[in-house]
Amino acid sequence: MKYKFAVLVAFAMSFLIVGRANAQEVLTLEEAIRITLERNYDIRLVKNDLEIDKNNVNRANAGMLPVISGNLVQNNTIQNSSQTRESGQVVERNGAKGSSLNYGVGLNWTVFDGFGMFARYDQLKELQKLGEANLQQTILTRVADVTSTYYNLVQQQQQLKALDTAMVISRERVTTAQSRFEIGKASRLEVLNAQVDLNTDTTNILRQRELYQNLQTQLNELMARDVNIRFRVAETVTIDQQLTLAALTEKALQQNPSLQAALISKRIAELDLKQVKASRMPTIALNSGYNLSRSESALGFTTLSTGRGFNYGVSASVPIFNGFLQRRSEQNANINISSAEIEYERLNQSINAQLTSAFNTYQTSLSLVKLEEKNQQIAKRNLDITLEKFRIGSITPIEFREAQLNYVNATVRYSNAQYLAKIAEVSLKEIAGALTF
Repeated sequence: MKYKFAVLVAFAMSFLIVGRANAQEVLTLEEAIRITLERNYDIRLVKNDLEIDKNNVNRANAGMLPVISGNLVQNNTIQNSSQTRESGQVVERNGAKGSSLNYGVGLNWTVFDGFGMFARYDQLKELQKLGEANLQQTILTRVADVTSTYYNLVQQQQQLKALDTAMVISRERVTTAQSRFEIGKASRLEVLNAQVDLNTDTTNILRQRELYQNLQTQLNELMARDVNIRFRVAETVTIDQQLTLAALTEKALQQNPSLQAALISKRIAELDLKQVKASRMPTIALNSGYNLSRSESALGFTTLSTGRGFNYGVSASVPIFNGFLQRRSEQNANINISSAEIEYERLNQSINAQLTSAFNTYQTSLSLVKLEEKNQQIAKRNLDITLEKFRIGSITPIEFREAQLNYVNATVRYSNAQYLAKIAEVSLKEIAGALTF
């Protein structure tokens, strides 16, 4: 009777645990990624940088449009003056006041600078593309982080279930040992050993729950939401087993943000050279304005002078010699282009090496998943058989505990193998720029 009561209590506690878990929000990976794209601080900061790059793409910023400005200059004087006129007359004034006022509107427009303004405008467009590539890289990195953390939670949740199962079985073992002891078929030592193993399982599950909750906090932080929100995740890990190295390499050439940024940096360096070469050409500018002036003097032949009118003109300058600085600037610009080409080649080789290594890990992980799945199934069957034998007393407690631990360890290895295979998949897709979000 006590045995049946203890088993019912154990199962009731497990149902309570499951009930609390079911009451929590079920967070899907898609929802986690959506929240991350909307709220993650790093993504939002890079988006702001991109908005600045977009705002900078305008013709005025490239120097193509005229500059119109209003001007006002007003001066006042108080001075002691003395004038000797041609007739010999001397005129003196103490504290003589004078003033001048000039105001108007002026226009300056550089209409030709050796096509440097067009190169600057194209460069602003490339800087916007570079900002887009940086945003893409940040999104890929954060989505990969979220995906990895999410499937780590799935793994820990699977292990938590295995430990839950082990603890229920350990409770049943304690109850069985106690019943056997009461009818004289077992010693007190068997009861104590069963209780020690139950305490060990309880400690393990408490540690596992702590790890699981800490991972939830970490995922909430990545999603930039309340870190105290508790939730459940998917029950299984789905692995894409159709990836090929050739297809991933081709995608990386077209989609990897780092490679795209390196290509854009090369084009920016080429546009820098165009701007430097533009300094060899003449610069032509138009200027115009409408001005009003007023001048007052307490001493002199003219005590008041006013004027207003329109002015216009053209200015041109041609560089002749600047101490060979032009040639040095062009040489440095060509070196920057060469450096950008080398950087692209370096990145391309590095990405190919990363893909090759990650693909080897991916293939090994897939093989380990199949192996550990079989081991877990065997350990489960062995535990079921051992449990039945233990209930009828045909095996020792040590053999039963060994089967129990074998099942838990096999489950942990299987879930870990699935997680590592998923991480390898995510890593490959991140390098290739092929993560979906």
